[in-house]
Amino acid sequence: MLKKLSTSLIIALAVTAVQLPMVSEASAASAAEIAERKKNRPTNLVGPNIGKKIAKAFELYSADDIDGSIVILNEIKAKKSYDIAYVNRFLGMMYASKGDHEKKSLEYLKKAAELDVLNWADQAQTLKTVADLEMSIREYKDAISHYYAWMEFTGEEDPNVWTKIANAHYSLKQLDKVIMPADKAIAGYGDKHNQNPFVLKVTSYYERKMYPEAVDVLETVIQIFPENKQWWTQLGMFYLLVEDYSKALYTLDLAYKKGYLEKEAQIKTLANLFQSNGVPHRAAKLLEKHMNSGLVTRDDKNLIALANAFHAAQEIDDAAKVYGEVAKMTNDAKHYRKQGMLLKQDEQFKTAIVALNKALDLGVKDTGRVQMSIAESHFYLGQYKSAYKAIKLAMKDPKARKSAKSWEGFIKDTANRKGVAI
Repeated sequence: MLKKLSTSLIIALAVTAVQLPMVSEASAASAAEIAERKKNRPTNLVGPNIGKKIAKAFELYSADDIDGSIVILNEIKAKKSYDIAYVNRFLGMMYASKGDHEKKSLEYLKKAAELDVLNWADQAQTLKTVADLEMSIREYKDAISHYYAWMEFTGEEDPNVWTKIANAHYSLKQLDKVIMPADKAIAGYGDKHNQNPFVLKVTSYYERKMYPEAVDVLETVIQIFPENKQWWTQLGMFYLLVEDYSKALYTLDLAYKKGYLEKEAQIKTLANLFQSNGVPHRAAKLLEKHMNSGLVTRDDKNLIALANAFHAAQEIDDAAKVYGEVAKMTNDAKHYRKQGMLLKQDEQFKTAIVALNKALDLGVKDTGRVQMSIAESHFYLGQYKSAYKAIKLAMKDPKARKSAKSWEGFIKDTANRKGVAI
């Protein structure tokens, strides 16, 4: 909806909206030509009789009686081209001010513009107003045409208009045509940087899978808008798309230190990058911290990632504890098996035996390997009889038989040497 019109604007009212062909940059008139056109364009006024009716219409508008104002304007029987254009422009503006009447507004504005007799400033404003209205009702092709017509008429290159043109091309899925007007907008804003054309460029490249080009834009943007957290996270993600993992890690780690990573997925991505770049300890501590805070969900999938990070960092006790938590959460044999194997590795043999037996009770698949680990744990505890029993069970599994056979003799010999009957 257009803002309420001022008295001075009503008195000089004239909005133009003619369906002009799109003009290219190459055909744009020179500054001298524009100045000459502006100088030579006549300044018109409405006739006295029509002026009185327009004044009445404005009174009704000022009293918030827009419908009454429209009735008065429709009763005017203008004959001169400027009067006709003026009245149609006034009607167009009235319908625009009502809201949700964009098509009706455009109908009158275009009639006004076709005569090309409105005063210079009014004609210029009309072209832009029409384009804006067309954008609002998604008539993007016509909007582009009128934005270019406005530039051709005025000789101006407003970065806001270039941004709207880029946005219109994007809305039409003309992704390749987004870049030029976006670049024009960026240049036009100069030191008054605006993020919108950068967003359009990145989106255009992303949707065309031109990831290196998107990275180039983001590397520029992050220098201009370092305080905007979205650019940091986007740049990190785009580095992932181009498989530059070291830069992805550096960028997202810096974003994390700045407090810009606020979503679970972002924390998990950073943790994965720490692990894949050979820093599993930091991955584990990051996940642990944000599971404790509640940002990262404490579910089996995330706990397994945490346990794997601890394991990769050779923090075996912590890894075993987390796998124990997963095992209790899921009651899954494979997780008890993993816990038991890690406990055995950490020489926590008693608890390893408990976890491994639980895995067997729940139907773990590689029973031979699990029984061997139980046998080893009993052996190192000096429980040779239990070790011998477990190794005999392990020998029943064809996959473990050969290894178990060598342990059988070793356990028997050790027990005999220690004077223990098995």
